[in-house]
Amino acid sequence: MQHVKVFVLMAGLTALLVVFGGYLGGANGALMFFLLAAAMNFAMYWWSDKAVLAMYRARIIGPEDAPDLYRMVDRLRTRAGLPMPTVALAPSDQPNAFATGRSAERAVVCVTAGILRLLSPDELEGVVGHELAHVKHRHMLVGTIAATMAGAIALLASVARWGAILGGYGGRDGEGRNPVGLLVLAIVAPIAAMIIQFAISRQNEFQADRTGAEICGRPRSLARALARIEGYAQRIPMQVNPAAAQLAIINPLSGGGGGMLNLFRTHPRTEERIQRLEEMARGV
Repeated sequence: MQHVKVFVLMAGLTALLVVFGGYLGGANGALMFFLLAAAMNFAMYWWSDKAVLAMYRARIIGPEDAPDLYRMVDRLRTRAGLPMPTVALAPSDQPNAFATGRSAERAVVCVTAGILRLLSPDELEGVVGHELAHVKHRHMLVGTIAATMAGAIALLASVARWGAILGGYGGRDGEGRNPVGLLVLAIVAPIAAMIIQFAISRQNEFQADRTGAEICGRPRSLARALARIEGYAQRIPMQVNPAAAQLAIINPLSGGGGGMLNLFRTHPRTEERIQRLEEMARGV
């Protein structure tokens, strides 16, 4: 079901790009901006491991640096059927974790110093299982494709806004375009793309929760970990680029919020994630 939801959302992004790009510059215009956004996002994807680790000020560690953590990752990645990822440690006191890397062979699983100190071993297993699930389901690739489409729409919108303001679009075959309508489309389209992109991210988190619970074998361990990380994240600040913050198991920069604000969340509500894990533990 999660695969279907992500597919539908990706199709929505594609349709939005095609319609907006076609309205603004025809098929060639849409393709040009898509390729430009793709080049930028896939460059980030290709070097994402180094870039994200730098944003978190994390360093790569070996078995001699954190033997218990290293053995845990090795044991769980074997259960998941994955190659051994690179293990990294970020110095933040806030408990958190993330996975990055362009493939399973180049994956990095990073935890913070705070999570090693504040979570129990079984809770940490749930977190590591969640991050390995991201690697297993290639969520980095899905997120990059979604970011590429959303980025192309944002670029198109920027051109459209200036075109509407400066009156630079006369339309096809001499037919004039309404500059007000074009300006409204240029504002609405990137917001819609952002909402879809964040919805894809939330569906990926739900999928990683379920698979991560299966990898560690204890859904309630992951549920307890999410609750504790959420609580600590509200009390212990973390300085990190927002572009990297959405990779963490709990967004270290986000607050609460509900209603319309949920559309702009990069992660599902922690209460809903915990509820689903509790249902999984009960066999629902």
